[in-house]
Amino acid sequence: MLTFAGASLVLIMIPGPDQALITRNSLAGGRRAGLLTMVGGMLGLSVHVSAAALGISAVLLASATAFTVLKAVGAAYLVWMGVATLRGAGRTLRERPGEDEAGAPARPQGRHLRYGFLSNALNPKVALFFVTFLPQFLPTRGSVLPRALLLSLLFAVLYVLWFSLYVCTVDRLGRWLRRPRVRGRIEQVTGLLLIGFAARLALQPS
Repeated sequence: MLTFAGASLVLIMIPGPDQALITRNSLAGGRRAGLLTMVGGMLGLSVHVSAAALGISAVLLASATAFTVLKAVGAAYLVWMGVATLRGAGRTLRERPGEDEAGAPARPQGRHLRYGFLSNALNPKVALFFVTFLPQFLPTRGSVLPRALLLSLLFAVLYVLWFSLYVCTVDRLGRWLRRPRVRGRIEQVTGLLLIGFAARLALQPS
């Protein structure tokens, strides 16, 4: 259990689309937006956990066509988010200090939940993790479902703890990070990273 927890935490901490999106939304919408993106990501993970438990992920990964379709959709989504982030960075860099906080219209918070959910639900690499990594920690005899669900729950708890800490850290540094010039540069890097993650996902062998 401790080995699984340690390996899972390392995997969660490795920079990826989740971290990029959570950073983007935390800077744009504050702590609430970042936490909602994190919750959406966890819900996306639950899709793959359920699919792995039911054997659907194994079927998906066994079908080159299905895997390619999911990979293409996931990559297109990340490119779309990356381009939107780069466009937002351009607008941010044109702002004057305090301008973004002066009477800016409130945006629906539910979209942050949706962004996080789609980021994980459309990522076949997450499905690959639960089909290849998780079985290594399951018993070879008896019922494996309870153990699989327990390990999946542990992974989700670690995911929530790490990204909650991450969002709080970004929020604590928010006054400096949200300066138009600083935030704009971060958004530019985030947008490029999202497009880079999309390219890496698209080029992954089916």
